[in-house]
Amino acid sequence: MLEGLNRALDHVERHLDREVDVAEAARIATTSEYHFRRLFSALAGMPLSVYVRRRRMTLAGAEVLAGERTLLDVAVRYGYGSGEAFARAFRSVHGIGPGEARRAGAALVSQPRMSFRVVIEGSTTMRYRIVEKGAFRVVGSKARVPLVHEGVNAAAAAHVESLDERAIVRMKELAEGEPEGILSAAVHLTDSREEGAELDYWVGVVTGPGTTADELGGLDALDVPAGTWAVFDDHGPYPAALQELWRDVFTQWFPSNPYVSRPGPELLRTRPVEIGEETDSQLWIPVERVSGGSGSAGGPGSAGA
Repeated sequence: MLEGLNRALDHVERHLDREVDVAEAARIATTSEYHFRRLFSALAGMPLSVYVRRRRMTLAGAEVLAGERTLLDVAVRYGYGSGEAFARAFRSVHGIGPGEARRAGAALVSQPRMSFRVVIEGSTTMRYRIVEKGAFRVVGSKARVPLVHEGVNAAAAAHVESLDERAIVRMKELAEGEPEGILSAAVHLTDSREEGAELDYWVGVVTGPGTTADELGGLDALDVPAGTWAVFDDHGPYPAALQELWRDVFTQWFPSNPYVSRPGPELLRTRPVEIGEETDSQLWIPVERVSGGSGSAGGPGSAGA
């Protein structure tokens, strides 16, 4: 899969002077556009749209400083219909406008061209299973929180602390099916996996799809359609082990296995403990199998059952 991703990045690079066809890039990577965007964001640490803009403005910045074309010609060359739109994009990357950069000969920001490669770090084994699950509901309470890659997510922790005993008791009464018990569900609102990107964070339980409004007792409900899930079991210090597990799923497991991510919440069941203490956790990721394909060649660090 990494070879396909690098071919897709070659396609992106060749089309920086026009609208980038992300669907075609995903086809080159032999995956869905949804998975391509999410996998790129997880591997690169930024959304594809941000990378494209930074690369485009890196090339445009060099032409601005060279002074061989007018600023409007540079704007048009890189797909901007007006000098104002080009100036806004230029400033968002370089911190100054193109006119000021040309006059002052300023130092500009450069986004290097990316490529992906496998780096083996030890011999980590990932325990997982594939589960076919019918439609269900997550019933509980949700809040909008920022994404945090390392350490405690203060907003998510505050949401958990805000739950009253009555709501927790009602959740437990409604719990039905896997994953069992009170869990969290993350619903990403965009393909961005940058630090600070907003997501809907649920604390609740899994229950049947036919729960009535009266049964909910004021709780929120998230309907989840039937589908395939990759389930990962983990043990380690909280929350570092969980954050490392999520990273490894996208950077190691997906590139090495014949599955891609699909829309849906990411479910996490864990036993709350003090920061740094060991705990058991289970992560559910919505996936679909790549038809007629298999994962890319792995190596000693490939994920396995």
